[in-house]
Amino acid sequence: MKIHSVSELVKAIKDSLAAFPPLWVSGQVSNFFAASTGHFYFTLKDAQTQIKAVMFRGANVQLKFRPENGLEVLAYGQLSLYEARGEMQLILEHLEPQGVGSLQLAFEQLKKKLDTEGLFSPERKRPLPMLPHTVGIVTSPTGAVIHDMIQIMTRRFPTIQILLHPVAVQGPKAGQEIALALQALDQRDEVDVIIVGRGGGSMEDLAAFNEEVVARAIVACRHPVVSAVGHETDFTIADFVADLRAPTPSAAAELVVPVKRELLAAIANLRGRYGRCMEQKMEQSWLLLKQWRAYLRDPKKIWVEKVLKTDHFIMQMITTVQHQVTVTRERLKGLRGRLDLLGPQSVLKRGYSITRMVGGSLPLRCAADAAPGMALEIKLYEGCINAKVTG
Repeated sequence: MKIHSVSELVKAIKDSLAAFPPLWVSGQVSNFFAASTGHFYFTLKDAQTQIKAVMFRGANVQLKFRPENGLEVLAYGQLSLYEARGEMQLILEHLEPQGVGSLQLAFEQLKKKLDTEGLFSPERKRPLPMLPHTVGIVTSPTGAVIHDMIQIMTRRFPTIQILLHPVAVQGPKAGQEIALALQALDQRDEVDVIIVGRGGGSMEDLAAFNEEVVARAIVACRHPVVSAVGHETDFTIADFVADLRAPTPSAAAELVVPVKRELLAAIANLRGRYGRCMEQKMEQSWLLLKQWRAYLRDPKKIWVEKVLKTDHFIMQMITTVQHQVTVTRERLKGLRGRLDLLGPQSVLKRGYSITRMVGGSLPLRCAADAAPGMALEIKLYEGCINAKVTG
């Protein structure tokens, strides 16, 4: 009987697994770890069991999304055995999320990441220049988009300067091209605003504008950036980080460049209003000058007018004070009359009296307060009566 060492056994199992064909596996990602080397390590599990998985950098660099714990995925790879630990594992060549496309998942992950960093905040967005001299455009040099934008801009403002930095707007290298083009245009001092965009298409067609490198390049620009990607219903990461989102490239051209004849009409209107205002000011100044000219001819007239104004002011003050004194006196008279009506003398005048014990200060309110033989003082409206209680 041959006895195998552990190493021999593990190697034999690994060799037998090599004959096992590549396969698809569905499961949930857990214990995800991205090594500094760029390799992905995680566990694929279901309700009953689990298996280790590794996706090396050469394979995962093609992923449009980043695996995360709890994500349901479909994985394609080869069964293998990690000899050092004797653990079976899957070496993955392809990975895709279940229930949602990889591009959509990558879009949601990047959107959440950049929003957390505050790159979508309205506070960091810059206003567009009112009258740009030079507009930079990052888009494809072919197709209807660039021709429509140039036509709209030159029609609205014939002397506008346009700098086109041609790029590929889709494909594996499009995102990097767009980012480099944004940096190049932003370094030119004559550029006032930059438009980056393309025509409509599927999510795969617009994928370059959902790349992080493009978003970072837009945020890093010194000049305001307008995102004009796709149709009105299309939204990309570039739209969220740009200083302004235009629903279409043509709309971007209209938002950035004003209509020259409208500006000239507004200037003519302001010039007319300014002229009328100046005429009014001149008329007022002329009237004032005429008044002072009359004063200078007869300085005594100025003194007389000042004296008359002062006398008029003093008379107004005297009249006001007298009126206030009269009003106050009448109010006091009214209050005195009310006090007289409420006073005890008024009550006594109507036939009532006040009975007090001789030497006392408080009036008697009921018969029980008196006792036979008590000396009383009865105050009438006129005079007092001394009495004695007999019963």
